[in-house]
This record gives sequence, C-alpha cells and structure tokens, in this order.
Amino acid sequence: MHQYLNSPEVRKDRRLIWAANRSVMENIGSILRRKGKKSRSHWDLFLKILHVLSYILKTFGIYKIGYNNAKKIEVTEMTLKYPGLPKAFDGFRILHLTDLHIDSIPGFTAFLTEKIKSVKFDICLLTGDYRMDRSGSFSHILKPLKVLSHYLEAPDGVFAVLGNHDTYLMAQYEKESGMELLVNESVEIIRDDQKILITGTDDPFDFYTESALMSLETRGYDFKIAMVHTPEMAKWAAQNKYDLYLCGHTHGGQICLKEGVPLISHQFEGKRFNHGTWKIGNMTGYTSRGAGVSGIPIRFNCPPEITLITLVR
Repeated sequence: MHQYLNSPEVRKDRRLIWAANRSVMENIGSILRRKGKKSRSHWDLFLKILHVLSYILKTFGIYKIGYNNAKKIEVTEMTLKYPGLPKAFDGFRILHLTDLHIDSIPGFTAFLTEKIKSVKFDICLLTGDYRMDRSGSFSHILKPLKVLSHYLEAPDGVFAVLGNHDTYLMAQYEKESGMELLVNESVEIIRDDQKILITGTDDPFDFYTESALMSLETRGYDFKIAMVHTPEMAKWAAQNKYDLYLCGHTHGGQICLKEGVPLISHQFEGKRFNHGTWKIGNMTGYTSRGAGVSGIPIRFNCPPEITLITLVR
C-alpha cells in the first residue's frame, strides 16, 4: 500500500507549475544546474565526436564487440543493513533500473525482460532516461515501456523520475508507460501501519529548480529513500537524513579502461560517484551503471546492469 504526502489537488497544481517551467527550459534549449550555471546544451557536438569514435572502432573491427557487450545485462545484488529500518520492511527488496534508453538497441526490451523475470522484488524504482535522443518524439518508446511494465509489477508499486534525456510531456503518459512518476514529491510505503518514505526529484543535471531541493526537505520517518537521476543532490539528501540514495546518469562511463576507469562520466561530483556504492555520513548511495546505452550503442569494460537491493535490520 502507498499514499502520497499531498492531496490530489495539490499534486495537480504543483505538476502544472513544474510542467510550465520545464517546458520553457526544454524549448529554448538551455540547461540550468544547481550551482547556478546556465548555458546551451552541447549534446549535438558530443554526438558528432561519438560518431567519429564509432567510425574508428568499426575501422579496427572492434565495434561489434562493444555492441554485443551492451546487450549482456548483469543483475547486481546487494544487501544493505539499517538498524533503524522498520521491522515490517526487514527483507524489503528494491529493483533499481536506470538509463534504459530503451530505443537504443533493436529488441532491447527482450534482453531486459529476460533478466527481470527471474528476479523477485517488492518495489521497482526507475531513475530516468528512457529514450535515446534528448528531443523530438517519444511516442515510439511508450509501447516497449508498457511491455516492460508487465514485468515490473510489484506489491508496493513502480515509481519513476525523469532524466535529462526525458521530456515533461512524458508525465501525461503514466498509464501508457505503466509507471507512477514522482516529480519533486514523496510517497509513503505502508506495511502493518509502519512507513518508509520515497522522494523523487526532477532531473537536476539539465533542469534544476529549487523545487527539487525543497522536495528533499522532509521531516520524520525512520527510513527514507531518495530517487534522483544524478548523484548531485546527494549531499543535500544526506543533510536531510535520507538513508538510501539511488541514481544513475553516468552509465558507469559506458566506455572504460581495463581498470574500470571511465573515459567520460558526465558528472562533476567526484570519481567515487561514477558507479557503485558510496557513503555520505549515515547515508548509503548507489550509482548504477545503467541498463542501456547513450550516444552510441557500445560498452567496454563496463557491463550494463539492473540492481536488486535487499534492506535488512
């Protein structure tokens, strides 16, 4: 069972204000980050660089290896211990998916569902980037997302946030995608009259607003989870006593050296946030390598993943 902190009327009003603000940022092509930096997106230039890289890899005959690597999704399992976790949630299993870019590889939905159908979980949390491009139509990803949603059904729900590749218009298609979207808001998960809180923010990498920051200023609760597309809200979440922070965005680098060092991570918070588990105070964070690929459909020394996290007392 779950319930939102705010009434349907308040949620509707806030969603309208958010959509108006984000639509302006998307339509003028600007990006706004928490540190106040506002600039134009350089995604098109980055794509041109990637196409050159793609040509080089094909010339040397290793592009196909990277392409096949991108389809070999791993299931990463971990157990996190929290003495303060409510008893009703002892053994609570979270399936974390991020950076699907579900239209990046033909038939990718099948590869993904093949891994998910053997995993048992109580809730599914998705932390953004559902399409390959950053603009244009997204109608073509609704059907594969709906197919995927049948494998994501869980007793305590399926919740998602948007990433920097997503558009505010996706918020109008929650039923079609099979996910409940959290836009700078929180939902209570209730078991035996005990509660944990889950907060989801809008993408702070390109579309930061103060509403995202304020949504993490929650009080109370014995256990709180933050869902954010990137690691950059982690310090603020830790200050507000969140226990678990789930994010993606980096793809773990997608193309890494043999030591697992990413050539590009697209994040500025520090190397430890590139992928895997990290800590800030009492808060544990996890940056997923992501299930999909961005830019060009290849991976080296950085396999795609879905993550199963079990919470225990």
